[in-house]
Amino acid sequence: MKCASNLYARRLFRIIICCSLLLTGGIATASNGTVSFNAERAWEHLLAQCSFGPRPPGSAAHSRCLEYLEKELEKVSFSVQRQPFMGIEPVTGTSYSLTNVIGRIWPERSHRILLCAHWDTRPWADQDPNPDHRSKPILGANDGASGVAILLEIARCISLRDPGIGVDIVFFDGEDMGRAGNLNEYCLGSRWYAENLSYPLPEAAVLLDLVGDADLHIPQELYSLTSSPDLLEEIFKIAEEMGEGVFDPHRGTAVYDDHVPLIQRGIRAVNLIDFDYDYWHTLQDVPANCSISSLDSVGRVLLAWVYQQGEKN
Repeated sequence: MKCASNLYARRLFRIIICCSLLLTGGIATASNGTVSFNAERAWEHLLAQCSFGPRPPGSAAHSRCLEYLEKELEKVSFSVQRQPFMGIEPVTGTSYSLTNVIGRIWPERSHRILLCAHWDTRPWADQDPNPDHRSKPILGANDGASGVAILLEIARCISLRDPGIGVDIVFFDGEDMGRAGNLNEYCLGSRWYAENLSYPLPEAAVLLDLVGDADLHIPQELYSLTSSPDLLEEIFKIAEEMGEGVFDPHRGTAVYDDHVPLIQRGIRAVNLIDFDYDYWHTLQDVPANCSISSLDSVGRVLLAWVYQQGEKN
């Protein structure tokens, strides 16, 4: 547990820094100055997560990654908190202490959007072509680290240039502990978050998952298209205008993911995902099979969408 005085000191330090930047022009307004998504920084975040090793709940790597995420968000968020909850790994029946990480940028604003990804990695490579590997945990360079990496860089960008709207960055834990065919065992963190979310709800939510594939192709995920077609259209229109061809405006498959509990909570939510990934749930989900250009494509489009939302308010 953190010392309350240390936590207060860190928050006070962030407030002083932010005020100083505002006075000196270091934080630009939405109408003055520009900020660009830096794919190299995002790639560094992907590699940093992978450097801890596989990050399933209960592992030492999981704990180290939690500290990393919290530290990185504290650099750019006005408020960072852990949201603890318990989850059961269904194969062994082991209970784990899990943690969602929540960073709130411009927390005083009532008009808010939510950007999210899961940060845990799968405990078993159950889709690996080698049967001897199927009980081993995956590294999760794409399945977990890619979405988190993009959002950490977006958090930096919007802390430097006011988007005109409040933004919550949430990293869900316990997304990938389920057995195949048992949907109730997945998405534990997003379920807990949605069940405990107070009003006013976010006006829109975007989930990133499997967005680092070197051969990236993002169709319109079916749950997203059915529940929030206008939100999906906004994002894909931006992608088209920016010439980002990895966004395919055709119907994809339905992927049960962390956006579903948000939709069930009454939030407009979409999932940007390339589920056609050859290395999904295998030991080959490594940085070599990801691409910095994929992070750049998704990051630039999502950042443009964030600023578009601010212009509406």
